[in-house]
This record gives sequence, structure tokens and C-alpha cells, in this order.
Amino acid sequence: MPNIKSAKKRVKVSAKKGILNNEKSAKAKNSIKKFEKAVTTTSKDEAKEKLDVAIKNIDKMASSGLLHKNTVARRKSRLTKMHNNMEK
Repeated sequence: MPNIKSAKKRVKVSAKKGILNNEKSAKAKNSIKKFEKAVTTTSKDEAKEKLDVAIKNIDKMASSGLLHKNTVARRKSRLTKMHNNMEK
């Protein structure tokens, strides 16, 4: 346990930020999984809605600095390609 006041605050702040980062990444991962499931089971329109949600969550991760911009571009590209290759 730190003795200095500023170090104690850093421990609290980093713990709080870690929780928020885990929530954001879990939300994005879950939306991606829901989209991938929708690709195989539902119509193209419903999958498009899930794709929009997944891309929105990925962009939120990028804006908060959790993902590199190239990683974001690659993931969005792969998801969009999956949607485009869907059968009608």
C-alpha cells in the first residue's frame, strides 16, 4: 500500500478506470458476438442492425484509447465483409 497521498489517489483512479475499460471492452465483444450469431441465423436486415451496434461500440473503444486505430479499422472491415458476404 502506498504511503504518499498522490500515490494513494493513483491507485483509486486506476482501479476505477480499469473497471470502466473492462465494461467497454466487454460490451464491444458481446455486440460483436451477437452480430456474428445474427449473420448465421437471421436476415440481412437484422444483421445490419447488429453490425451498426458493434461498429458503434468499437468506435467508442477507439475514442477512449483502448484500441489502436488500425485495429479498429481491421475489425470494422472484417465485420462489414462478413455482412456483405451474407446470403439474402
